[in-house]
Amino acid sequence: MTDVALVLVTGSSSGLGRNTANALADDGHDVVIHVRTPARLTELGDTVRWKGAVTGDLTDLDGVRGVARQAAEFGRFDAVIHNAGVLHAPEALTVNTVAPYVLTALMDKPARLVFLSSSMHRTGSTDLRRLTEGPASYDDTKLWVTTLALALASRWEGTTSHAVDPGWVPTRMGGPGAPDDLAAGHETQVWLATDHNVMPNTGGYWYHRQSQSPHPAARDAKFQAHLIHVLENHTGVPLE
Repeated sequence: MTDVALVLVTGSSSGLGRNTANALADDGHDVVIHVRTPARLTELGDTVRWKGAVTGDLTDLDGVRGVARQAAEFGRFDAVIHNAGVLHAPEALTVNTVAPYVLTALMDKPARLVFLSSSMHRTGSTDLRRLTEGPASYDDTKLWVTTLALALASRWEGTTSHAVDPGWVPTRMGGPGAPDDLAAGHETQVWLATDHNVMPNTGGYWYHRQSQSPHPAARDAKFQAHLIHVLENHTGVPLE
């Protein structure tokens, strides 16, 4: 049995984020959900089951900063699951890579960080001029957020960090014909956020609770440092 955890899940209004938040709440955890606008809260039904909610548009840096300010009102989280994601440019860069970076930099360091990746990160580009000058593809953004997750794995004492490939599941983004199991799409995130028996305890790239090998660049210390430097300059938000 795990202890009750305080967990923030971004992109909670539908799909994997909603399923993740529901599973955590069903297990008795204190869940803070994130939705783009207050109107989206009505789509989640009984809001009494949530510890709270934060709102903000993650395609906009001011919106991301607002989410960080609201999250600070709950204190230090046991886990933050960076679930929010979009498929198409130009929003993909901000939502999939920049927002997780800025939120991580601005919020109190949680005990656990979980970042949503994708198997498509393996065809992403290591040319970080795409981050600042464009165009950046979905694959690029997922390689970069995977790299960020693994870069953070040993950066802060008391904080673990993992990346998760949830599979190609039948959500609004994945489409009705997606072949992977929908339930398995959120179970790894819940496990990483709450279980005390995760091995490796930090720096893992996971698919359905199995450790996998990511794109080699994601574990390359020089590329990790370069990515963080570019993100700091691009956003004006230092990581430390």
